[in-house]
Amino acid sequence: MNKTKDCIKLIFLGDITGRQGRTAVKSYIASLEEKPDFIIANIENASHGFGLTKKNYEDLSAGGIDCFTSGNHIWDKKDIYEYIDEAKNMVRPINYPAGTRGIGSQIFEVKGQKLAVINVLGRVFMPPIDSPWQVVTKEIEKLKEINVKHIVIDFHAEATAEKICFAKYLAYTFNTEDYAIIKAFFGTHTHVQTADEQIYCGMAYITDAGFCGATDGVIGMEFETSLKRLSTSLPERYEISENPIAQINGVEVLIDGTKSTQIKRINVIVNNKED
Repeated sequence: MNKTKDCIKLIFLGDITGRQGRTAVKSYIASLEEKPDFIIANIENASHGFGLTKKNYEDLSAGGIDCFTSGNHIWDKKDIYEYIDEAKNMVRPINYPAGTRGIGSQIFEVKGQKLAVINVLGRVFMPPIDSPWQVVTKEIEKLKEINVKHIVIDFHAEATAEKICFAKYLAYTFNTEDYAIIKAFFGTHTHVQTADEQIYCGMAYITDAGFCGATDGVIGMEFETSLKRLSTSLPERYEISENPIAQINGVEVLIDGTKSTQIKRINVIVNNKED
């Protein structure tokens, strides 16, 4: 992906899932010959498949991730409450009710420019939550008032149609052919990477960025426990897959001044045993 001096090269990594996902992501980032200007990763499943411990948060921060997005599982490890308010590089879904711990939007400085990251939950086939349409629209208007030039959104949602519709609504509402304030919109949650990366009105888009974790299971979980749960409809605790062969899913985006001009899928295999 070609990059000029004033461009911002951004990498977004899909849901990091368990120890194998964390190990693979750190190895992948360390192996990059050309470092991106900013790395974002969804980490709601990073600690044994559910939530994120403080220890793993600090480890991944040291591994080169600049911003952490999340989702409905971010609350699954209770020590999240010990550090979420001080974690200035982490965002939780912005459409939780007022008073929820943490923040849903954060501004970073990248190459001297203001870049905001918004995390938001969908509502179709998801737990009850405030309207993403209203909450995110209001937040974008606030960011425009303080001269933020770039906005990146992680939409953590189940339904493909909801992701596509929400993305187009935002792109057509806030972007024009000459200027795009929303530079990227990444779908997360399903753990299955889609092959529909494209540019809407200067906004890089993919329905789901995929996940980072063991390849042999079912979206990062052990096959046997997933089979029991899905074939019998009886309660069965999911167990994380510990197979060292892991995949890295995500996207690489090039922001060229007023709009995003390129988006490319990342889909590589990492053997965690090699270390």
